[in-house]
Amino acid sequence: MAEVQTSTQAGALTQRFIEFVVMQAQQASLFLGRFPHPQTGKTEVHLEAARLFIDQLEMIREKTRGNLSPEEVEILKNVLSDLQLAFVQATNEAAAGGAPAPETASAEPAPEVIAPDAGDEESKKRFSKSYGS
Repeated sequence: MAEVQTSTQAGALTQRFIEFVVMQAQQASLFLGRFPHPQTGKTEVHLEAARLFIDQLEMIREKTRGNLSPEEVEILKNVLSDLQLAFVQATNEAAAGGAPAPETASAEPAPEVIAPDAGDEESKKRFSKSYGS
C-alpha cells in the first residue's frame, strides 16, 4: 500500500513540475512576442523579461540535475531549446528592424541612475547571456 501511495505522490509531483515548467515557458513566450498579451491583444517583445524566465528555467535545470525523471528532463530540455532559439530569433529581428525591441512596457520615466564609486565598480561585476547571438 505504501508503494502505491509513493508512486501516486511521485506522479503528482511530476505533473506539478511539468505544469510549472510550462507556465514559465508561456511567460517567456509571451515576452518574446510569440502570442498576444491577454489584456491588450497585442504582441509585444520584452527581451529582458523573456531572458529572466529563460534563465530561471536554466537554473531549475542545473539545480535539479540528477533528480528528475527522464520525462521531466526531456520536457525541460525541449522547452529550453525552443525558448533559446526564439530568443535568438527575436534578438535578430530587433537588430534587423533597425530599432531595438522595447525592453519594458511601463510608461513610467526611467529611474535616475546613480554613478557608483570607483572602488565599488570592481566588486560589482555583471554578465549578460546572449544564447548564441
